[in-house]
Amino acid sequence: MKPHAEIQQVWPRDGRIRFVGELHGHTPAGTGVWQLLLVLRNQGGEQLRYDAPLDGVRFDASLPVDDLALDGLPAATWDLHLSSGPGPGELRLRAGRHLDDIKGKKKIMVYPAQSVTSDEDATVVRPFYTVNDNLSVECVPGEIGPHSWEIERPEWVG
Repeated sequence: MKPHAEIQQVWPRDGRIRFVGELHGHTPAGTGVWQLLLVLRNQGGEQLRYDAPLDGVRFDASLPVDDLALDGLPAATWDLHLSSGPGPGELRLRAGRHLDDIKGKKKIMVYPAQSVTSDEDATVVRPFYTVNDNLSVECVPGEIGPHSWEIERPEWVG
C-alpha cells in the first residue's frame, strides 16, 4: 500500500470539521510544519491549507466549513491531503481510510452535514468517502432539511 494519511476520526460539528489520523508508510524527518491541504476538484486546482501539527506520525487538524463554500459555484468537491508544506519537494499524502478492512465506505459511512449561509447563497457542506475510500468534502447548494441527512436543493431554472 502506498503512503497516505490514514483518517481515524472525522468530527463535523459547530461550524468546523476536525480530522484525526496518522501518516502511514511515511515517517517524517524532523519536526517540520505539516498542513492539511484541500484541493478543489475540477475547478482549476484552488487550494486551502491549514496547520496540521504532527506528534510523531499522528495529526489532528480542523478547518472552518465557511472556507469551503465558495459563492457562485453550483457545487464543489474538495480532496483532502496531508502536505509537508508548499514549495519544492512538497510531499502530498492523500487522506483516506484503508487499514480497517471495510471496503465501499461511500455507501456505508455518512457524516452529518452543516449549513453555510452567505449574503447570496446557502450551501451544505459534508465530508464523504470516495469510491476509493479516500476522504473528500462536498459542497452543494441548498439547506439542511428537518432531518440532518436531508438536503433541500433549490429548484434550478433552465
